[in-house]
Amino acid sequence: MSKILVTGGAGFIGSNFVRMMLTETDHEILNLDLLTYAGNLENLSDVEGHANYTFVKGDIIDAPAMAELFGQHKPDIVVHFAAESHVDRSVLDATAFVQTNVIGTQVLLDKSRHHNVKRFVHVSTDEVYGSLGASGLFTEETPLQSNSPYSASKAGSDLLVRAAVHTHGMDCVITRCSNNYGPYQFPEKLIPLMIANAHEDKSLPIYGDGKNVRDWIHVIDHCRGIKRAMEDGVKGEVYNFGGDAERDNMFVVTEILKLVGKGEDLITFVKDRPGHDRRYAMDSSKARAQLGWTPTCTFEDGLKQTVDWYLKNKSWWERVRSGAYQEYYEKQYSSR
Repeated sequence: MSKILVTGGAGFIGSNFVRMMLTETDHEILNLDLLTYAGNLENLSDVEGHANYTFVKGDIIDAPAMAELFGQHKPDIVVHFAAESHVDRSVLDATAFVQTNVIGTQVLLDKSRHHNVKRFVHVSTDEVYGSLGASGLFTEETPLQSNSPYSASKAGSDLLVRAAVHTHGMDCVITRCSNNYGPYQFPEKLIPLMIANAHEDKSLPIYGDGKNVRDWIHVIDHCRGIKRAMEDGVKGEVYNFGGDAERDNMFVVTEILKLVGKGEDLITFVKDRPGHDRRYAMDSSKARAQLGWTPTCTFEDGLKQTVDWYLKNKSWWERVRSGAYQEYYEKQYSSR
């Protein structure tokens, strides 16, 4: 049994990873999250009180606080999700993205090295590769060609992790995934936004012509890949995880409308965002061969499950949209 520090464990992917690890393993999980707008402890209300779970509120860019945390808890492994991740927000102001994604990652690397962490798993994104044409797939050897402030900050953090391996001999692996979807995703992202708007008969805004293509992966398949990289990944290596589910945005939105039982008259085309990459698609053959990983959830099944979850958990996303979810921490932890 190891003690695993999960940064950003109250976010969408992080919370699904924390729950999976507590359910499927005996590892001790230390969840570190600053609880900014996308960090929601309600995502993990069902594991509160678990013997192997501890939550700590903290900022990864606060080097003294991180030194204290590493010194007190002495994690064996770090799985680093914590990041500013919404592209649209990075277009408006990239400052927080540089601070959290670049500086924060370096702080964690420094503390991990100082405290002899056995393995550092850095969770990145396919967006660092840039945009594909009509054919081809991103491999781990594809050059980094970031096109948004968000992806540029993630590429910067990837390179810092690579440097830690080659300069300091740290045991790090990098994972890069395609677009995630599933339960507990913040409602500003495409799929939950469209589900919520369709349910409420609101306009469904689609950028440009709606033909931007993404390779969709269910969040649990992604979490399984991260677990495999943590367990058996090779020091210094990068692993791509994709869902083998290339779909353009129009297809995704029209499928959601069918599942919610609403018409396409709700669709509204809006001005495309700056630097909007046209197509992403992942080659996951390395992860399949070296880690024995493969996606198990088809997009059709996963989307139906996701729509069902959001419709059954309307109170969750209503609390997120209103901001009321941020009260959970004070309620749950103020007396501790």
